[in-house]
Amino acid sequence: MRLSRRILLASSAATAAVAVPAAARAETRHPTLTADPFTLGVASGDPEPDGVVLWTRLAVDPLAEDGMGGMPNGSFDVKWEVARDERFRRRVASGRKETAAEIGYSVHVEVDGLDAGREYYYRFRTGRWTSPVGRTVTAPSRRSMPDELRMAFASCSQYEHGYFTAYRHMAESRPDLILHLGDYQYEYKAGVYNSPDGNVRDHEGPETVSLATYRQRHAQYKADPDLQAAHLAAPWLVVWDDHETENNWADEVPEDGSDTPDREDFLARRAAAFQAYWENMPLRRSSVPQGIDMQLYRRVQWGRLANFHMMDTRQYRDDQACGDGTKTDCAEAWDESRTITGAAQEEWLIDGFHSSRARWDVLGQQVFFTQRDADAGGPLRTSMDGWDGYAASRQRIIDGWVEAEVRNPVVLTGDVHTHWAGEILPDFPDAQAPSVGVELVATSITSGGNGADSVPEDNSALKINPHIKFRNAQRGYVETVITPDQMDVHFQVVPQVTVPDAPVYTRRSYTIADRERTLHQTYDRPVDVSTMSTNDSPFADSDELADDRLN
Repeated sequence: MRLSRRILLASSAATAAVAVPAAARAETRHPTLTADPFTLGVASGDPEPDGVVLWTRLAVDPLAEDGMGGMPNGSFDVKWEVARDERFRRRVASGRKETAAEIGYSVHVEVDGLDAGREYYYRFRTGRWTSPVGRTVTAPSRRSMPDELRMAFASCSQYEHGYFTAYRHMAESRPDLILHLGDYQYEYKAGVYNSPDGNVRDHEGPETVSLATYRQRHAQYKADPDLQAAHLAAPWLVVWDDHETENNWADEVPEDGSDTPDREDFLARRAAAFQAYWENMPLRRSSVPQGIDMQLYRRVQWGRLANFHMMDTRQYRDDQACGDGTKTDCAEAWDESRTITGAAQEEWLIDGFHSSRARWDVLGQQVFFTQRDADAGGPLRTSMDGWDGYAASRQRIIDGWVEAEVRNPVVLTGDVHTHWAGEILPDFPDAQAPSVGVELVATSITSGGNGADSVPEDNSALKINPHIKFRNAQRGYVETVITPDQMDVHFQVVPQVTVPDAPVYTRRSYTIADRERTLHQTYDRPVDVSTMSTNDSPFADSDELADDRLN
């Protein structure tokens, strides 16, 4: 009965997700555009050895309330071009793609026939308008061993809490690949989620619950020039967390206090959020939503250097244990039957470990993986929204890569608005056990406001959890340089996001040597104690442990 009801709901939600006003359906072909439709920029993603996804979305008025970007009714022919040089003197591929209201005037082109491991440039045209030029990179051939991969990763960009300066700096570093690990946009209306430093700009429109409002919100974010610069700079691998739909949702369960508490209303909202997410991201047709379902977990290979296992820890998870939030000694969190990945994704991931021949296996995922106790000397007190709330599920993943003898497992995480670096133990109660992997956590781009620096070694979270080696509560992102012999990791911070164009600097660096599965500190920029926050609790800025309603 559950399956048939789910199919029925999926069908009705899908209809709701793609519905457009009657006027929008009365289309004409190729109406004239009198203003630039490329206001949302361009992007590329999911690189393969022979090609990449190219993306744009037409919008002459990005903040139009109906979510259609002010586009006139009709279908539009969009030409795309790929070249080896920025001036397009050496064009190697081109074609045309039609777009219309039903897909939010988005354009997804899966280019193939390109050379492996090459830099390319691309652009779009429609009518007399030409898009900005983007740079992309194809993956190396599957049997090659690249000398290096420059990869950056980020998460949590709350538009109201600050300027996206960190994205601009990330673009200037010219990476080969960017991973975004969730909370690309936030669902709240203006005045609901306020930064401690004050909101510097406002969301347009109400809380996002419909396809029109999700489209409008994505457009507001995509219109930001710093975010556009990061998309122009390199191909992206994207996965969502919760705010692309709603805070702390779990499969078919809305959050407590939801604007859509009724299950059928929430599923229609979920379908709308998924549709808008696909329309606004450089994803392949394999990720086109089917009602309330969307295939987002996938694997991208970077030669024999790295496998990127991009995960989805929202769509298939059991509801958070013990009512969500931060709980002490929650027995439900250790229930063997509970999962954060769902059975199919867990099997896919562990099969991927066994078949991998890569030097580095990288898990791109959303929520804190390593055990993180918040109670010194007392019973275990952890967040139910992260992997601590699904401890048996986490143990199966760890056991899977240990059994498969994965050479260098590295977990990449977002969500918690704080830089962290830690070592993953085979059995977390045994602090003396040798590390079997490393977790690197990116702070937010803006979420939580400016944040604060601290002396990591003085932080109580690290004293309680000796397997965690670093914490920093400023905003920023993480840069990595991956080679066959090591992974160099640089935690980048922007001291202020409440002012535009703030500088960026490296707060701390680590090296992970091949086969060692441990962190070796190589650089540290000491804190000026005169600028430290006087109220820097170990979890004050955490997405999971501060305000469970809003973060």
